[in-house]
Amino acid sequence: MNRTALIASVVVLFVIAVVAANTFYVVDQTHEAVVLRFGQPIRVINAPGSSDPGLHVKEPFLENALLFDKRIQLVDPNQEAEVLASDQRRLLVDAFLRYRISDPLQYYQTLRDDQTAQDRLDRMVTSSLREVLGTATSTDIISGRRDQLMAQARAEVTAQAKASRLGIDVIDLRIKRADLPPANEAAIFRRMQTNRQQEAERIKAIGEQHKLEIMAEADKEVQVTLASAQEEAESTRGQGDSKRAVIFAQSFGRDAKFAAFYRSLQAYETALGQGDTTMVLSPDSDFFKYFKKGPGG
Repeated sequence: MNRTALIASVVVLFVIAVVAANTFYVVDQTHEAVVLRFGQPIRVINAPGSSDPGLHVKEPFLENALLFDKRIQLVDPNQEAEVLASDQRRLLVDAFLRYRISDPLQYYQTLRDDQTAQDRLDRMVTSSLREVLGTATSTDIISGRRDQLMAQARAEVTAQAKASRLGIDVIDLRIKRADLPPANEAAIFRRMQTNRQQEAERIKAIGEQHKLEIMAEADKEVQVTLASAQEEAESTRGQGDSKRAVIFAQSFGRDAKFAAFYRSLQAYETALGQGDTTMVLSPDSDFFKYFKKGPGG
């Protein structure tokens, strides 16, 4: 084979390969294809509800096939949405949306490609979250009514997608995380810390008041007990003094000399009991008569 024939063969094979590449295409089971002619959609291959995956033919250079994934798609925004709750607290909400292409022809006519779909749905999710979550308190968003609020937001996105003829079915819309902005977190933490300190001071003050009340009550009981004991002691002492007086009176009545001697001893105790007392008396004074004669003198 001469060189000219070889070059011709190579050219023919190249042309056949190019034509074949632009004629045959494969649609996987997980995908669907929209066939375009001069940019206009003319048919759908392996659409939802049908099953015709495999090798297909299109007119070369005149038709083009766009493949779309039939499986569930995920919209996970790169940025968290800032939401103002009904209690005027700002929250950073991180959510995701799952959807499936239900009408590939409508999907192509409205959105053209997956990137446009992601951007469009991202904006719809952010708008719906702000609208729905704006009617709830931060507590409801974080824990109280999250499931109910997500159902409302999902219904809102579904309605918008249907009205916009996006050709998708919204499967789920969920919040992954709802947090306060960093600046708000610091302010709220300081406010919570101040509240806890105030609460601690209040409890401490109440405890101190209870302590003082208990101490006052205890002191009162001590005073009452001491007063009662003093009163009882005085009463007992008075009874004892009364009995002693009676006994002395009876004793003095029986022996007048003993009574005089006892009174003299009491007088000696009173007069001489003071260490610094000075007395000037006559030696023959009656005051010291018992020192001379004794009790029987």
